[in-house]
Amino acid sequence: MTVELSVGGLAMLLGLPTAVTAFCSWLLQRRITKHDAALDKREKAREKNEVLLIRSTGAAIALGEATAEALKNGHCNSEMEAALEYARKVKHEQKDFLTEQSVAALY
Repeated sequence: MTVELSVGGLAMLLGLPTAVTAFCSWLLQRRITKHDAALDKREKAREKNEVLLIRSTGAAIALGEATAEALKNGHCNSEMEAALEYARKVKHEQKDFLTEQSVAALY
């Protein structure tokens, strides 16, 4: 029993596994790239949330200080109003961000 193989047949025989392996590698690389992009997006959202939490804490402290000063002096001044406005602004920014993230997580 003799098996004859031409040069073209040999090239085809050796090239097919290589082509299949290259295609599988390409699919895997594409999947990894998509996964990395999703992780980057999630990391940026986490960082923004951390910044908003720090700003919220600062706003709460500023409002507390202004309240204590107003109680000490016996009247509400512009400092108290400014601290209250700042606290409201930060609260709304944080609420809007969390709403945006929850909608993004749903879809």
